[in-house]
Amino acid sequence: MALADGAVLLVEIERRTLTRVDPDGSVDIVATLDGGPNGAAIGPDGACYVCNNGGENFAEIDGLLVPLGRSADYAGGWIERVDLASGRAEVLYRDAGGKPLSAPNDLVFDGTGGFWFTDIGKSGPDARMHGALYYVHTDSLMIDDVVPSLTTPNGVGLAPDSRILYVAELVSARLLAFDIVAPGQIAASDGLLPGRFVGVGPGRGYFDSLAIEAGGNICVASPLLGEIVVFAPDGEIVEIVTVPDPLPTNICFGGPDLRTAYVTLAGTGRLIAMDWPRPGLLLAYSA
Repeated sequence: MALADGAVLLVEIERRTLTRVDPDGSVDIVATLDGGPNGAAIGPDGACYVCNNGGENFAEIDGLLVPLGRSADYAGGWIERVDLASGRAEVLYRDAGGKPLSAPNDLVFDGTGGFWFTDIGKSGPDARMHGALYYVHTDSLMIDDVVPSLTTPNGVGLAPDSRILYVAELVSARLLAFDIVAPGQIAASDGLLPGRFVGVGPGRGYFDSLAIEAGGNICVASPLLGEIVVFAPDGEIVEIVTVPDPLPTNICFGGPDLRTAYVTLAGTGRLIAMDWPRPGLLLAYSA
């Protein structure tokens, strides 16, 4: 995520760190974490909240760093809070009402101080754990299992009016939308499945994390294809932006006018900045 001072805060799953990249390109380790820090956001208290997938194995293939499934020390996932001044991390949640978290992936805060997060699930040698969509209430610190069964839910983001939640599914490369009726509550479905279909990726790629533009477009990182796919809220593909790595994993907006896009390139381990034709949406508490 882009910070108000021009730096970018990001997670490194393989190195197991929360890392700060300053405008001059210098890199500082904010915190060294267990498991696999996977997604992060600034909360209303100024701390960084991290989705931890419990750990991934990685291998270098054709010069690219590629995830290859859960690590040997995997024992479930969790949500943790990192104090940015001290680097101290504390685990907040390992389960939701007794249901163990599998692999929390990404999160977004709303204006009430609560947050939505995705749990992508985990693949084992003989079976796969389903993913889910959760909400953490700021007043009770309770977790609601909002959508208990999704196919590899990954990126998550809120529309500018906070009335729609977007979720990108990794393997299916589908973008879904859920209408929000109250904090942690989505509208009842008029079909067999919750939410509604927005769009699908243009090729044989995955969908990873996403960011929202101020005008409402949804920008989804597409690993394998090396692209950022930009959807209008009605599902039309507005444009496709190519990046110099086949494995882009995340995008956020920063700069004084929010017209700078920062993109993480996981295959080659880089963070790039590029001019963006439209302003991004300012995230809650990021300023």
